[in-house]
Amino acid sequence: MKVGDSAPEFILHDQTGQAHSLKDYHGNWVILYFYPKDDTPGCTAEACAFRDQRSVFEELEAIVLGVSTDNQISHLKFAEKYQLEFLILSDKEGRVANTYGSLFRFWPFKFAKRQTFIIDPNGKIAAIYRKVNPKNHSLFIVEELRRLKQA
Repeated sequence: MKVGDSAPEFILHDQTGQAHSLKDYHGNWVILYFYPKDDTPGCTAEACAFRDQRSVFEELEAIVLGVSTDNQISHLKFAEKYQLEFLILSDKEGRVANTYGSLFRFWPFKFAKRQTFIIDPNGKIAAIYRKVNPKNHSLFIVEELRRLKQA
């Protein structure tokens, strides 16, 4: 997968059990970020940083979608504990993470690697970040999104 490719379609359930498809967000910028595990230090720092930038992402007309292989109940507890108001999608089998090249297998476990994809309003991959610092990543994504929208 590379910049300019069509983003792979998916249907996943969020922390409340509602199904979401990438096509649901056609016409919007999408920040699709994969992370390994709910309620761990790095993943919590990253999620809270995205939470803290919520108004900026809304201003930029961007939807934030977090994805991990944790189940819906884990996501719900994580979202409630840290007041995460964006969608956290459960990719329990790791199929979507695998499609995006973000799946890490450590037999018998599967985890999503910490990676982010910016998807443009036409469903194309606008940027890929394979190495992510969870503490300042959301600020970096805000700046990248501003740059991409001006291009």
